[in-house]
Amino acid sequence: MGKFSSTQEKTGFSLQIGQELQSSYATDGDQGINNQEHRAQTDAVADHSLSQEGSGKWDDRLVQSVNFSGEVAEAFRILRSKILIPHEGRQNSRTIMVTSILPKEGKSFVSANLGVALAQGVDQHCLLVDCDLRLPTLAGLFGLSRNRGLADYLKNNIEIATLIRKTSMEKLSILASGVPPVNPAELLGSGRMHELVGELSSRYPDRFVIFDSPPLRVASESMVLAQAVDGVVLVVRQGVSGRVLIEQAIEDIGKQKIIGVVFNGYKSNIVTSRLINKSYAYYGGYYNKKER
Repeated sequence: MGKFSSTQEKTGFSLQIGQELQSSYATDGDQGINNQEHRAQTDAVADHSLSQEGSGKWDDRLVQSVNFSGEVAEAFRILRSKILIPHEGRQNSRTIMVTSILPKEGKSFVSANLGVALAQGVDQHCLLVDCDLRLPTLAGLFGLSRNRGLADYLKNNIEIATLIRKTSMEKLSILASGVPPVNPAELLGSGRMHELVGELSSRYPDRFVIFDSPPLRVASESMVLAQAVDGVVLVVRQGVSGRVLIEQAIEDIGKQKIIGVVFNGYKSNIVTSRLINKSYAYYGGYYNKKER
């Protein structure tokens, strides 16, 4: 539990999401939802997502966010509460970057879940922005095309309002990545990208804006974006990024910028389960080998 407690001391808030299930989710008797529950929830999401023209079927993993009674949904509501009610002395974060240290830590799926959790709030609206121009994922999770989006805005000066798409959730919209460009680092590190953060914040004052950004160790421009947003959520997958990398990332971003750290794929033992479950919701996992 050392890495978890050490990070909590440095950032003030850490959240655990437990070890992954197989791509088929869970079977009867396993931890997590069983097959019958999963089929019912998937059907509900499919019906919901098709209610909005242009929206396809959501990725099955997002069922966990729609299911209000699920442990994974509760975990993201805890994160939402930390954003809505920040620690004393910390300003509210309206523009939030979600990133990881290395690839395959789950930052895109955390971005999607956080967006859903915010949009489920009574007064909150959320705009998701896919800044991972190298390996975009976000639009696909909501059954939307990524063909036009952020890259088009940065390259061609297209009006941003024409690129924002509605999802099937009334208060959740998305700015997809666009077709992956040949110069993603230059585009994301540009002054125009920096200006976009401020423009989205001022143009849509009723919305939280979530920026799904490339991993820090493979895309140096994410560190530039981190300084433009109000706060950063760092996603860490157990067995991928070690303590040294985590501490270095927190130091590079700045502790005052870190809203919290999401420990993904956390494997607990009986002692840590009893201790941590009192304060943090965790779930038996939801990723398959497609995740990032």
